[in-house]
Amino acid sequence: MKHFVWQLIFIRRLVTAYASCYSSNWWPGKSSANNICRNSHTTGLTVQVATVSLVPPYQSRESLCRHLVATPFLLILSLVTAARAAETESTDNRVQPAGRPIVIAHRGASGYLPEHTLVAKAAAHAMGADYLEQDVVLSKDDVPVVLHDIYIDTVTDVAQQFPDRHRQDGRFYALDFTVQELKQLSVTERVELKTGKAVFPNRFPARPTTLQLCTLDEELEFIAGLNRSTGREAGIYPEIKNPYWHHQQGRDLSRAVLEVLTKHGYSTKQHACWLQCFEFQEIKRLRSELGWQGRLVQLLVSRGKNVDGTDYRYLLSDEGLTELSQWVDGIGPEVSSFIQGNSPQTRQITSLVAQAHRQGLQVHPYTLRQDALPRCAASLDDLHRAIFVDAKADGVFSDFPDKTAEFVKQLATDK
Repeated sequence: MKHFVWQLIFIRRLVTAYASCYSSNWWPGKSSANNICRNSHTTGLTVQVATVSLVPPYQSRESLCRHLVATPFLLILSLVTAARAAETESTDNRVQPAGRPIVIAHRGASGYLPEHTLVAKAAAHAMGADYLEQDVVLSKDDVPVVLHDIYIDTVTDVAQQFPDRHRQDGRFYALDFTVQELKQLSVTERVELKTGKAVFPNRFPARPTTLQLCTLDEELEFIAGLNRSTGREAGIYPEIKNPYWHHQQGRDLSRAVLEVLTKHGYSTKQHACWLQCFEFQEIKRLRSELGWQGRLVQLLVSRGKNVDGTDYRYLLSDEGLTELSQWVDGIGPEVSSFIQGNSPQTRQITSLVAQAHRQGLQVHPYTLRQDALPRCAASLDDLHRAIFVDAKADGVFSDFPDKTAEFVKQLATDK
């Protein structure tokens, strides 16, 4: 545990060094960069790669910034080195670690790095996440791409690179670009569409980088490489995004995703893969028409209906959960659907998790964000406690997988 804590400290320092050079008021100089590396050596970690990336005597903030953004995979290598030294359990084909909830890295370590980039996934892997999430949409050439939305204008510089390629609604769609074109885009921290300002202003700076979008095939190959080089298996948690919309466009996203999953050895419930979707009709299609034999999760919102007709209020009822149990292995509700209240003092836990458990369903709620806590939580750990101890959920999606992993490990130790 001691080495694990030092590894997390080192990772945070490295991510801070990578991001903070954008700040107009920050410049550590050579001595501070050396200190980061020298201090990390005292923990027993091997960080030669990090030393190479930080020690050169850059004369300005801009020159260090250019070097770091131009070589993002130095960050990956250093994180992988830290992960190799971690004290971890053997988890071949793991689905659920014995005696504790699972930590699902929401879009990777998205609290620290731009979402769904390979550096974000490498960081989450090194931080101890049990599963790494992949949201998936299709490109123009029918390739599954890891991207949270069907749109690409709030996480890339597409409007600058291809200003005339938007649709009549003014939005830029991944489906209108080939993989080769998508690879030309610079991935940024997520911004608001109308203002262009960062959704989370205290996270990674919302400016162009050399980070790229990646295909599902590329990401799964990358994760397999991390699993092998570190000796610790992190599972995958892909989501079929907006399948009803894709069908309207004449595309079959689910079929394309299943082909990639099968190629990489994810096909049964013995494999460390949970497949998720918000649309109940597509959930049933995955099981019946497409023959998916792996684990399946129905994502839920607190109320209303989806465009495909999914009635979330019904699915959250006893009758709905009973029907879901015939198709899926778990549910992914909003945290607010079972932890409610305007303050920690008035917080209430509903019976949703217990109801789901009675139907044999696991519960993996979304999303923990240290910088966007609900009013019913005094701190991130207070929310962790409400989810895992009070409600007894089986896992959680977290933007800060290191912090959630720390809590879960301590929880297991205390038992």
